[in-house]
Amino acid sequence: MALVQARGLTKTFKGKAAVRGLSFDVVPGSVTGFLGPNGAGKSTTMRLMLGLDNGEGVTTYDGVAYRDLREPLRHVGSVLDAKPFHPTRKAVNHLRMLAVSNGIASSRVTEVINVVGLGDVANSKPKTFSLGMGQRLGIAAALLGDPGTLILDEPANGLDPQGVHWLRNMLKSLAGQGRSVFVSSHLLSEMALMADQLVVIGRGSLIASGKMSDFISTSHRNAVVVRVDDPQLLTRELRARNAAVVAEPDGSLAVTGMDSDGVGALAHELGVRVFELSNRQATLEEAFLDATGASEEFRASMGLGSGGSFGGQLTPGGAGSPPGYGPPGYGPPPGYGMPPGYGPPPGYGATQGYDQPQGYAPPQGYGPPPPGYGAPPHAGPQGQAQQSPTTPDDGGSQ
Repeated sequence: MALVQARGLTKTFKGKAAVRGLSFDVVPGSVTGFLGPNGAGKSTTMRLMLGLDNGEGVTTYDGVAYRDLREPLRHVGSVLDAKPFHPTRKAVNHLRMLAVSNGIASSRVTEVINVVGLGDVANSKPKTFSLGMGQRLGIAAALLGDPGTLILDEPANGLDPQGVHWLRNMLKSLAGQGRSVFVSSHLLSEMALMADQLVVIGRGSLIASGKMSDFISTSHRNAVVVRVDDPQLLTRELRARNAAVVAEPDGSLAVTGMDSDGVGALAHELGVRVFELSNRQATLEEAFLDATGASEEFRASMGLGSGGSFGGQLTPGGAGSPPGYGPPGYGPPPGYGMPPGYGPPPGYGATQGYDQPQGYAPPQGYGPPPPGYGAPPHAGPQGQAQQSPTTPDDGGSQ
């Protein structure tokens, strides 16, 4: 089973660094989660590890670069694309081709197809596969050589909940056999259940590498939660001892800088009655957001501006648009408006009494109707009827 060592991985696209001097290890016997915001460079990193992109740095598998491996599928299995196969070649033939090229027995093809649950569609063409089925076929190809290392980019994408559960258990089982499993995912709740180690990057640079528990412990959202009968006294004394205290909405105190034993001992010393004393641990998602907030490549706004809801007429120069919405001068092109003849179909609203029920009147102060209101459909100035252009759908000619 291989120790994977990435050293100095660097890749630049058109003068912009996608990956910058990235170095980390993937140790045997563990599932190592690979995390980062969109655009952080995860897929590029994996391509560099497999020699699929030209760049700087090197990745070795027990000291051997991927390009120097003989029969590489026996050493490293990878899935970097949800459907990495010819769409019209039968699934079983796709795997047979890979097996022959790496000296793998054909009996192994049947084994991996059944492992990933595609036995019933083995003779089908992958162009008919769903995204999840394509993922399963890719995983079958990665497992074909019974490799010591797996490199998987978003393998849960497209899988249903049962498929995600199956994938998690399988990868943990493979790691338990001593293999090195390196997997990226945006499903942080799933990664929290699956991974032992983490590599976290942002804007192509390393943010953290090591045990997941160590990464989560760095979050400022970890705290001792205490609820007492005299929070003012306890807060004052905690701060005097350089602990940070934040009052929670339910009246409890979130304390950092002192462990639960210390908080409990201080409350006892002060004669304060304690109703609750517990440790609050951050989730992986919270720790991830804390660590990568400054390196987020694409950040969405929570609203359209502070000036109210979106509405009004967009005009050149941005008039009528919410403050802060769109670049300066944003608006429709000159002359933008209703196309000629646009309006309701002929006869719409012609039924007597349909538009306004008996006794209907606009609210007081509503104002007079606009000129021409209530004229026949497609009426022009002074109520003169205008013929709208016909289309082939109407049975007419243009």
